[in-house]
Amino acid sequence: MLDWTDRHYRYFARLMSSQALLYTEMVTTGAILFGKGDYLAYNEAEHPLALQLGGSDPQALAQCARIAEERGYDEVNLNVGCPSDRVQNGRFGACLMAEPLLVAECVQAMRQQVSIPVTVKTRIGIDEQDSYQFLTDFTGQVSDAGCDTFIIHARKAWLQGLSPKENREIPPLDYPRVYQLKCDFPALNISINGGVKSWDDVTEHLQHLDGVMVGREAYQNPYLLAEVDQRLFASNKTPLSRDEVVDAILPYVAQHLQSGGRLNHITRHLTGLYQGVAGGRSWRRYLSENAHKPDAGIEVLLAARDSVYQR
Repeated sequence: MLDWTDRHYRYFARLMSSQALLYTEMVTTGAILFGKGDYLAYNEAEHPLALQLGGSDPQALAQCARIAEERGYDEVNLNVGCPSDRVQNGRFGACLMAEPLLVAECVQAMRQQVSIPVTVKTRIGIDEQDSYQFLTDFTGQVSDAGCDTFIIHARKAWLQGLSPKENREIPPLDYPRVYQLKCDFPALNISINGGVKSWDDVTEHLQHLDGVMVGREAYQNPYLLAEVDQRLFASNKTPLSRDEVVDAILPYVAQHLQSGGRLNHITRHLTGLYQGVAGGRSWRRYLSENAHKPDAGIEVLLAARDSVYQR
């Protein structure tokens, strides 16, 4: 979810669910330790919030984990699942599945520095290393280092020959393999990721596993999140309507504009809010045609919402 789940999207998501655990986009250790910007900035409203780290040097990861805990993050997650060329060249992401001992060393180094959970997000395999035995060996070695929570994208990754987009679509999903992993490691907390598009999907997975991570669908159809608290956390609070979500984000948008930000920094994450609603196309079109303008303000959001109902 690089460039997608930034702090503006996460604030938006939090308006719809107060309980869902939110994850940052993957941030590399180099960016945190040597970058010029503040890659760990977030709004306090985003809690509970996990920092997803990319890296392969145990000491650098440990240092970043300590910084994350000091900054108030609730979890540190090591990404061992991203298949992009950028992460392969940096020796992190999915290519680390081929080095379970190194991943275990990274986990151990981070756990020695922090008291917050250290978790791992991974795939079911890479390239020709895609047997169930490979997955269980990897899980066993990393869990022995102290990781008790795994988020598993139920596809293998082809590190050569497929683009990141193709790696999200072409390798077939194998949910039963993840279910079996939970049976073989019952003491571990195992969540699933990949291809989750509906509440029926979520309900089915939770018959077998401890959690579900929703990525693309929660971005493209974000109002899916409005049911999280009621369905999964027994909340009696009525969720905000889509229109109320727009009202709720206006103060945040105004503050962003006052600090010199552009409207489309935020609205690019909001285009799917009215997904599946008659008039939703008008919302998307109005934002895409007007939010990028230099003088665009909150009136653009209000006009976009009005356009949903002008049929």
